[in-house]
Amino acid sequence: MADSSVRRALKARHKAEKRRHSRAERKADRHKSTKIAVFRYAYYAPAFKYFVEQVLDCEYLDLPKSTKRTAELGIQVSADDVCAPFKHMMGDWIEALEMGADILVQSGGPCRLGYYGEIQEKILRDMGYDFAMLNFSHGIEHGYFGWGKEVIKLVNPDIDIPHGIRQLLACGHMMTLLDKARDIYMAQAGFEVHRGEARRIWEALADDFCTSASKSDIDQAFARFKGAMRELEVDKPAEPLRIGIVGEMFTAIDETSNLGLDEKLMDMGVEVHRKLNFSNRYTHYNEENLRRGISDYVAYDMGPTSTLTLAAAKGYMAAGFDGIVHAKSAGCTPEIDCIPVLQRMSEDLHVPVLYLTYDTETSDTGLVTRLEAFYDMLAMKRLKVRR
Repeated sequence: MADSSVRRALKARHKAEKRRHSRAERKADRHKSTKIAVFRYAYYAPAFKYFVEQVLDCEYLDLPKSTKRTAELGIQVSADDVCAPFKHMMGDWIEALEMGADILVQSGGPCRLGYYGEIQEKILRDMGYDFAMLNFSHGIEHGYFGWGKEVIKLVNPDIDIPHGIRQLLACGHMMTLLDKARDIYMAQAGFEVHRGEARRIWEALADDFCTSASKSDIDQAFARFKGAMRELEVDKPAEPLRIGIVGEMFTAIDETSNLGLDEKLMDMGVEVHRKLNFSNRYTHYNEENLRRGISDYVAYDMGPTSTLTLAAAKGYMAAGFDGIVHAKSAGCTPEIDCIPVLQRMSEDLHVPVLYLTYDTETSDTGLVTRLEAFYDMLAMKRLKVRR
């Protein structure tokens, strides 16, 4: 009788284990074909691709360039008074879902954009889309451990964790090198002798990073980029006009959102600097040190990127830059609060500031007109000082 009970228990256990293995196999098969999409954001697509393919071990859905239709899709499903980044992201995700995305990544953010994930998810579900959203605002109170649990639960429970951690570090390294490369590019591209050559070098780096599978690949690609930029033929004056870009993080960096602000300034023959980027805001960020440097203007942290905006602006002015461009999305409260402080800095240090506010209706022609007028003013100011 006892033997019979033991046999039945072993048989039941065997069936349970078989069911578990079957579920695990089905889950593994499902994750092999999982397509993950990240919203379009500046020049970071190679790092997003690396994160999805090398860390999550899933398929990265590479979105084509944003079009007028992308913007229209986002506008149609968004409230009028939400920020332009919200609308840009919605347009990206609708196109991603149309292309067959299974999982959308909401990276959160330092401002209210980090709280928008649930709203964006609900809008898309109400439109009838079936998907999962990996929202990195979830579990943020537990830091990297919380994010890791979210990934394992939602995306891929079979991740090789030690390998994933190594590749995650390599992904962060790639983001830092992308920022360094962009700094080099913005300082030189406006003075190239053969028009378009610097852009080709920049795009070659992005292509190389997109095919990288290890930190070694990443470092080799960056070394090739630096070598090509060193060989770039430039006609750069000894003291070129220098402009620093500050402002709200999404709009100040993203070419689609700011209508190619970097490129427009470089086309005018300007050396462009922008301290605001992923690595300076996250990897190397030190709020206390930055605030200490602007203590004569502000006593408190005013929110998301305001401290970095003000610290960078003051640093550019103290270094003798010719002008500052402050770029933000319409309705961005922290950057609105920065404007009076920037005005005081401008008066004290005698460096002009151009304030640009973007929404989804901002005109490219109007932007060019304002930038050209700002450039002419800076050039005349430089000439007057020299006389």
